[in-house]
Amino acid sequence: MKKIFLSFFILFIIVQFIPIEQTNKTINKHLEISTPEDVKYIFKQACYDCHSEQTVWPYYSNIAPFSWIISSHVNDGRKALNFSTWNTYNKEKKEKKMKAIFRKVYASMPLASYILLHEEANINKEQRNLIRKWTGIKKY
Repeated sequence: MKKIFLSFFILFIIVQFIPIEQTNKTINKHLEISTPEDVKYIFKQACYDCHSEQTVWPYYSNIAPFSWIISSHVNDGRKALNFSTWNTYNKEKKEKKMKAIFRKVYASMPLASYILLHEEANINKEQRNLIRKWTGIKKY
């Protein structure tokens, strides 16, 4: 039993040396999304850690295997929607993203696993309605 525990401990130490990229690019404010302050506040509380270049990397994001999961979520989130580069999207892409925002604020975002560690990201019904109203989409 001690050998198994020691083996896992050594493996845990070794995987800490696998580099994981955790970056935030410099933000050009001109490219960032423009929204009313109340909507922007909600986005910053609930969405920006995965969907912008303003990710706050918590201490546990440097500990494998958590670092792998968190980095993967952030990279996937930025690929899906990046509020920091919103104004690089053409009109068609913005409309597509708005429809996705409209759907996902009720269906799946923010992720439940994120909310467990970030209670402030839990969006209430009123906030969801504000976001959906901001999208300008009546129904999907």
